[in-house]
Amino acid sequence: MSTNELTAKVRKLKRLQLKAEELNDEIKAIQDELKAIMTAQNLEEMKAGTFKIRFIPVTSNRFDTAAFKKTHLDLYNQYIKQTTSRRFSVA
Repeated sequence: MSTNELTAKVRKLKRLQLKAEELNDEIKAIQDELKAIMTAQNLEEMKAGTFKIRFIPVTSNRFDTAAFKKTHLDLYNQYIKQTTSRRFSVA
């Protein structure tokens, strides 16, 4: 692939990323508006035509690795596993 073709690909990628970001912002704004309506009406579920919208509390239990590391450093070190991944970025 020539330098010009590569540059064109990167430019297209950047344009598409910008569009995706704009769409994500619009999606978040609509979601926030729907959440605000449901919160104001104290609703966890509502219908809009054929759609069912839910905004419900979800409780989960997560392991607090930071606290565990502070109190049980030796044990923590026995079970950590190093992984390697690759990160793609265009600057």
